[in-house]
Amino acid sequence: MHQRTLGHGVTGDGLTVGAIGFGAMGMSMSYGPNPGDRDDMIGVIRHAVDRGVTLIDTAEVYGPYDNERLVGEAIAPIRDRVTVATKFGWQIVDGRMVSTNSRPRQIKQVAEQSLQRLGIDVIDLFYQHRVDPGVPIEDVAGTVAELVAEGKVRHFGMSEAGAATIRRAHAVFPVTALQSEYSLWTRDPEAEILPTLAELGIGFVPFSPLGKGFLTGTIGADATFTHGEFRATTPRFTPESLAANQALVDHVRTLAAARGATPGQVALAWLLAQQPWIVPIPGTRRRERVDENVDAASIALSAADVADLDALVERIPVTGARYDEAGLKRVGL
Repeated sequence: MHQRTLGHGVTGDGLTVGAIGFGAMGMSMSYGPNPGDRDDMIGVIRHAVDRGVTLIDTAEVYGPYDNERLVGEAIAPIRDRVTVATKFGWQIVDGRMVSTNSRPRQIKQVAEQSLQRLGIDVIDLFYQHRVDPGVPIEDVAGTVAELVAEGKVRHFGMSEAGAATIRRAHAVFPVTALQSEYSLWTRDPEAEILPTLAELGIGFVPFSPLGKGFLTGTIGADATFTHGEFRATTPRFTPESLAANQALVDHVRTLAAARGATPGQVALAWLLAQQPWIVPIPGTRRRERVDENVDAASIALSAADVADLDALVERIPVTGARYDEAGLKRVGL
């Protein structure tokens, strides 16, 4: 797999990773019961690395805590081949996220605990998971700078932050990467975020690049979701929204068939075609999906294909918000 560079970093070198990363969240939460056991999931992660994936994404709140331990166990014998990204920024009580918390003391505590759970000496990329309106972003960036100086963190990242907040953080300490949702049916970053990242030299790591599974073409209007799965309460996944949005994925499916690819591969290839500093992190619990996602990096869409997909949401507007009201309140601060 070809390599891409995220940001410039504190030394100006940036963070070089495989073009397709791996989001491990779904192995521990959000998508209902896991069909595999722990050894299966460890095998999936190691298979991804064998296929050229180097960026593995986790967070303390995934589980909480279970996902970092899982990732740590998976990468123990292959640490030199992977870039580990994890996150801080939540107050966790009795296994639940109760509020944002990016106070300096909390950030440093999370760093120490994440290092232990992951079984590593340094966190390659440390994201603020969501902006904390109660803590100046300058204090957050300064605290991460201290962790970098101490050798506990290599790069600073942010997630779902607004353009003005990114600029303020970057002025204190270089932001290497922003992680936010971006896909063929979530185009919000295009207006302000992508131009800001291009100007400042910050990489972009889209999560849910396959539209939480919708863009694979495997979720129909009659899809049902298990109790506790977050799609069951997401406006974009109501039966009405799914039915309305089928035209979008049908278009992607038609283009994919003409290119000898799957809809998911076209969705990932489109993201890669947007900028050379974009590295999507699709998640999966199956080796065959890892292979499908990795092979998307070899699909070369034509300029006409990209232009067609660029204009897709103008022709087929997306129905339904991507989060419920509570989730939207934490986006774009």
